Amino acid sequence: MILFIGAAEIMVILLIVVLVFGADKLPEIARGLGKGMRQLKDATNDIKHEVTKSAKESNIIDTDVTKNVTDELKKVKDDLEDFTGSLKRNK
Repeated sequence: MILFIGAAEIMVILLIVVLVFGADKLPEIARGLGKGMRQLKDATNDIKHEVTKSAKESNIIDTDVTKNVTDELKKVKDDLEDFTGSLKRNK
């Protein structure tokens, strides 16, 4: 689920956080959230690296084939952008 939060909603949330925790605790809370997000990102990257490494060792992933497919997809995307660029109307 993607949350669409506007500026007014963010201000209300910040006001509630300040009222509940106090202004002096905000830097500490932000620092803790930043560290938590960093640890989550590092853990996700570690898991992704281990899965990729295991798949390569088991010959599940053929990097040459995936690279060729990626290159072909990029070519098709570029061709499509060139084609649609000529069809777009000028405003």
